[in-house]
Amino acid sequence: MPGRLTERVALVTGAASGIGWAIARAFAREGARVAVSDLDRPRTEQAAAQILADGGQALPVVMDVTREEEVEAATAQVIQAYGRLDILVSNAGIQIVSPLTELSFAQWRQVQAVHLDGAFLTTRAALRQMYRQGGGTILYMGSVHSKEASLLKAPYVAAKHGLLGLARVAAKEGAAHGVRANVICPGFVRTPLVDRQIPEQAKALGLSEEEVVRTVMLKETVDGQFTTLEDVAATAVFLASFESNALTGQSLIVSHGWHLQ
Repeated sequence: MPGRLTERVALVTGAASGIGWAIARAFAREGARVAVSDLDRPRTEQAAAQILADGGQALPVVMDVTREEEVEAATAQVIQAYGRLDILVSNAGIQIVSPLTELSFAQWRQVQAVHLDGAFLTTRAALRQMYRQGGGTILYMGSVHSKEASLLKAPYVAAKHGLLGLARVAAKEGAAHGVRANVICPGFVRTPLVDRQIPEQAKALGLSEEEVVRTVMLKETVDGQFTTLEDVAATAVFLASFESNALTGQSLIVSHGWHLQ
């Protein structure tokens, strides 16, 4: 039985680990040909090789999403290999935990560059191909922090809010060309990015690591549970395979009840 994404071509950034890796594997299981993109060549090649070993189709693509020339070259590599580009998942991200008064301008710009500049550059490159072929889907990895604010995360919260605006413009401009754009907004997922935050927040807030998890990260969930990689990957498959404009320009929260709307 064909998968929901059979023969579609997907480019997933930040795909060598964490949420990006979970999405890349889920897409491959659903029949997509997946361009696995990340900064680190060995890890990127290893991730693509694992998908191939599991019977999927994958291409390793090394790319720094903050560098225009690398984004253009990597997107061209995917199109040359597969002939089209149907799905972009703009997932690459970083996190810096710091009070505003101690946050350097360089740190602020670094977070914005990865999340927003990277999303813009990959979106632009993808849209040009999607317009030529008559359609496609863009998924941005937002966060509950696209809707909420948290202490010590000013650049991350600002960037994740910004992705909502970019997605809405991409949805409006892309509609005439058959392109949809949506934002996935997970709660806390136990990825290396989150694992690094736990001791950082514990130190900054004067709490134990257990208290950070219980009273900061999971306090507003309905069940005290982390969002899982599988939760987010299933949402990505659903949105990538959704065929109509009924779901475009939207942000879907995947958070065990944190921020109900």
